[in-house]
Amino acid sequence: MRVDVIGSSGTYPAAGRPTAGFLITHRSTRVWSEAGAGVFTRIPIDPDLVDAVVVSHQHPDHCSDLITALHGWGYRPNPRRGVPLYAPQAVWDRVTAFFDKEPGAELYEVFDFRPVVGGDEAEIGEISVSFVEMDHPVPTVGSRWTAGGHSLFYTADTGPGGDWASRAEGAHLMLSEATRQGDAGDKEHPHHLTASEAGRIAREAQVKRLALTHIPPHLDPARSVHEAELAFDRPVRLAAPGACFDV
Repeated sequence: MRVDVIGSSGTYPAAGRPTAGFLITHRSTRVWSEAGAGVFTRIPIDPDLVDAVVVSHQHPDHCSDLITALHGWGYRPNPRRGVPLYAPQAVWDRVTAFFDKEPGAELYEVFDFRPVVGGDEAEIGEISVSFVEMDHPVPTVGSRWTAGGHSLFYTADTGPGGDWASRAEGAHLMLSEATRQGDAGDKEHPHHLTASEAGRIAREAQVKRLALTHIPPHLDPARSVHEAELAFDRPVRLAAPGACFDV
């Protein structure tokens, strides 16, 4: 299984840094995970080859490019139809609110919406995906991806609360948000992780490797990686656009 990083900027994009977006592939299966701002036009394969889309939650830095995908897939000769979209119901509600058309319009034709909550599982081609509820103010699902005997755990946006970390246990790669730096006690927003928290949770869950994402443009990512490495006690990767990870 392979993860190609399309975008990883936290909260808002910067030049050359779209917000959340990844291409997860295994053999002939290709899944677009997270549809942050600027991601659709940077998918490293022909978007028509994407087998399904998975979105963690309704915040625009994770779902806004679903609207771009609708236009890219739907408003052309020979439009795409029935692309599976796995996401919390709130994502669909938020995206459909941009349009004033009744069901049956292009949005409902392009996407085959499949709502998910924590505890749900999906088989997408040759990849198994299980979803877990995360510690975030809106309905948010993290995900564990398994193929070929290896596993990826993606935190989406989350704080350290809840028992989601148990689902990361033993993952070959944990792709973790690291929105904040410094002491966790100084966090302004408790429903996000510091880089140190990401490192600690990954160490306690005995994951093999850790990569950081969702670092806002105003922070120095090198500091985030350093703080995570101190807590993880081994090297940590940065999920920068263009990076790829073999799981």
